[in-house]
Amino acid sequence: MSIVKGALYIVATPIGNLDDITFRAVEVLRGVDVVAAEDTRHSKVLLDHYGIQTPCIAYHEHSERQATPKLMERLRAGQAVALISDAGTPLVSDPGYHLVAAAHSHGIRIIPIPGASAVIAALSASGLPTDRFVFEGYLPAKAAARRRRLADMADETRTLVFFEAPHRIRASVQDMVLTFGGERPATYARELTKTFETIHRDTLGGLSARIETDSDQQRGEFVVMVQGLSEAQRDEAGGAGERMLEVLLRHVPLKSAVTIAAELSGEKKNHLYQRAVQLTHQD
Repeated sequence: MSIVKGALYIVATPIGNLDDITFRAVEVLRGVDVVAAEDTRHSKVLLDHYGIQTPCIAYHEHSERQATPKLMERLRAGQAVALISDAGTPLVSDPGYHLVAAAHSHGIRIIPIPGASAVIAALSASGLPTDRFVFEGYLPAKAAARRRRLADMADETRTLVFFEAPHRIRASVQDMVLTFGGERPATYARELTKTFETIHRDTLGGLSARIETDSDQQRGEFVVMVQGLSEAQRDEAGGAGERMLEVLLRHVPLKSAVTIAAELSGEKKNHLYQRAVQLTHQD
């Protein structure tokens, strides 16, 4: 294949098994002038495996803003650049946004080379609804912020997809149990395409217990997927919140009523506040 000069290639690489790369991706990585890699040492293993000798430079979250202008200079000079991440499809919870945005703004041609994606691989094997889903990436590391983020998704009807690191998997799944309930269907995919790949579907409570009691299930990189609320469940939850609000407004100030109803029902405070204003104006 011929490489387009002055083009930015977004190249998907394997998420574990080095065989999971496309012929086109190998040809692109061999043919471009430079490879911008999230971790050059990590990517060298892949490049060496396929005998790719293209120069490789670092492009990670700490160097992204500084490296983007230098790569743009190369692109404007007619060089072809390939962007890769440590694993999978670049820009999915990986650096690259600033480079791609800059390329668009300068009229640089951008060519995606599709391939492995942990999100899609995990969803395809999850046994959960995949017609509508929302990818949330990594949850906040601190417990309070993580619980707030999860609470914001309590009434989401789409399947929720998260990445999680091994040292936080226990706490994150426990917080999901507290927020979504232990009976919510969920699946985790661990070490996808690698030797100890594990895909396990259960309730959130069941997943939490499995992770808690088996230290082997606390290792590796995780994709955690949680089934969303059904429309009927969301309507039921919303009705309960509004019923609480109607009673509370008879006895406590509006802001206190909203806070209590939100905490008890799990419904979003903004929605309950708007409804409280409507109810008080009706009176």
